[in-house]
Amino acid sequence: MYTNNEILFPHHVIPSLRKLRGAEWQALIDRIVKLPETHEETLAFMMMMIKLDGCMACETDSYRAMRGCAACAIQTLRRYKGDDAELISQFNAALEEVRKFADTHPAIGIVTR
Repeated sequence: MYTNNEILFPHHVIPSLRKLRGAEWQALIDRIVKLPETHEETLAFMMMMIKLDGCMACETDSYRAMRGCAACAIQTLRRYKGDDAELISQFNAALEEVRKFADTHPAIGIVTR
């Protein structure tokens, strides 16, 4: 009955989001999937998706959680009213947050630039 869900947006879902938006979005996904999970851009993408999907408020017994993280992310991106430029802007804002965190916590091991 229940799918195998992570608590927050999982890294392995990223490639499945590629064809949901336009060329800018696809270029971003293509770049992100080649990077390690600990890279600043990968972490920024995941943080952006956590915010867009509302992962922090997701309950394990909710309909959304029962459908799975991939289905939730796909639905969120299909319903997103902004254009690719707005999504890229949100990604860039998340990237700045990750960079600030990485600068103040070097022992964490975030791969930067």
